[in-house]
Amino acid sequence: MFRLAVSFLCFCAAAFAANSSPRATVRNGTYIGVRSTTYEQDFFLGMPYAQQPLGALRFTVPQSLNESWDGVHDAKEYSDICVGYGTDSIWYPQSEACLTLNVIRSSCVDENSKLPVGVWIHGGGFVEGSGRDQRYNTSAMVENSYRIGKPFLAVTLNYRLSAWGFISSSQVWGSGNTNLGLRDQRLALKWVQENIGAFGGDPDKVTIWGESSGAMSVGYHLTAYGGRDDKLFRAGIMESGGSISASPSNYTGFQPLYDNLTAQLNCSNVVDSLQCLRKVPFEQLNAVLNGTDGESEYSFGPVIDGDLVRNWGSIQLDRREFVKVPILMGSNTDEGTAFGPVGINTTEQFYEYLTDGGFGFQTPPSVASRILQLYPDIPSEGIPAFLGNKRVPSMGWEWRRTSAFAGDWTMHANRRRQCEVWSETGTTAYCYRFNVHSADVPLVDGATHFEEVSFVFHNIAGLGYHYGKPFAGVPQSYIDLSTMMTSMWASFIHDLDPNTGVVNRSVHWSVYDSDKPQDLFLNSNTSSHMEADTWRKEGIEYINSVAKAFWR
Repeated sequence: MFRLAVSFLCFCAAAFAANSSPRATVRNGTYIGVRSTTYEQDFFLGMPYAQQPLGALRFTVPQSLNESWDGVHDAKEYSDICVGYGTDSIWYPQSEACLTLNVIRSSCVDENSKLPVGVWIHGGGFVEGSGRDQRYNTSAMVENSYRIGKPFLAVTLNYRLSAWGFISSSQVWGSGNTNLGLRDQRLALKWVQENIGAFGGDPDKVTIWGESSGAMSVGYHLTAYGGRDDKLFRAGIMESGGSISASPSNYTGFQPLYDNLTAQLNCSNVVDSLQCLRKVPFEQLNAVLNGTDGESEYSFGPVIDGDLVRNWGSIQLDRREFVKVPILMGSNTDEGTAFGPVGINTTEQFYEYLTDGGFGFQTPPSVASRILQLYPDIPSEGIPAFLGNKRVPSMGWEWRRTSAFAGDWTMHANRRRQCEVWSETGTTAYCYRFNVHSADVPLVDGATHFEEVSFVFHNIAGLGYHYGKPFAGVPQSYIDLSTMMTSMWASFIHDLDPNTGVVNRSVHWSVYDSDKPQDLFLNSNTSSHMEADTWRKEGIEYINSVAKAFWR
């Protein structure tokens, strides 16, 4: 394996010296990209995969490209990102003209290489984020893939967000323009099928991959159109998200938001309110959506529309209505510290929070009472576990308890059920639990949401992190874990098996077996190892047993 990796690197160096202007000819014409001397890689940036959703195409299902050209078009700079609201989006220029993707490859690759492809779908709650975000810079990961002899090329993409990508109401549903952001992603995947060969990728070896709402997006594509296989991918990676949404909605669930938006923009008393919104000047519409603090009050998201999203995730999994491809899937131990409520000090307040819709649904009293039993007011049973019997009064006397439930409800239960279903259908699943606290978040947050991302991307330098570097001052064991994880992800993209390119053979990731469920426990302080997937078993089993009661 070592000799193979060296030969790859030597060949790449020769190719790098021979040609300093990388080109690729896709169906519409020829692109010229940028050659990176830092990584000896080629970047093709800001390439449109759809007509830009401007004017009459705003709030409309994405349309395929309808132009071709002679000569070359530059693909040397990122495009504007799609309009979003939150701290993931404020660092980059934004506009409606954003439906583009980027291809990152080694400089040794040409159109004959036929490499596996990893397509990254960013997270951000469907309201913020982009494929331009430097926290998702794939160069270190691609570089390592050559080092271990499992080379692949990477694609990152933008898709419409917030109201721009997920506006919903009975009027929107009637026009057929639901779940636009997911449809954007799907059109991007079709572009990859048609064009990735020009960059040296193999369209038959595409893995879709995301985190949080990006992982939920992967989950939606696995169940799209009732599980119809459109041959857009051969595998999926889901980090902290999946096919079961914690708090889904149907297409009328956002009707009050839609009605409020149309009222503010004088689009209520018209025959076609959606068409009226298309004509509102960008600055005016964006000002209403943006609110006063940079975080939109119009947090639209994916809906059950009877078309792309046919039914609730748990129901589709139970009915086996999903694409039967291998998956790699997991969640982080202390997810709930990112999703749980603060300021709850008594059991009575927790009960009221559950029954009043605090988690996005109104819990039936009998179910709320059972949740209180399964998640008792005992600090040692809360998260993060390292706090032992300590409470965190500044977050609420019951914060560790409510956070434990929040993590199970939003992430862990959904992940476990999906792994079980894959095993039950004889479909390969590799499942994990990530248990590392990174340096970019407070210690009390523990191994919280998003923290595995820097490890997977091997982002030791902390590119794109504006509020703290995840590897600042950490021991070597953190770097070693990142090397192992990024190698596992690359191996899965390359071989559909995360073990093939891992140097540390003391860790073997076994396929999930519902008869004897195990996942890979990823840790930095002690050796990573396979563990029984029975963590908080009783609470998670109950959550999954009442999934249909909440139509999730």
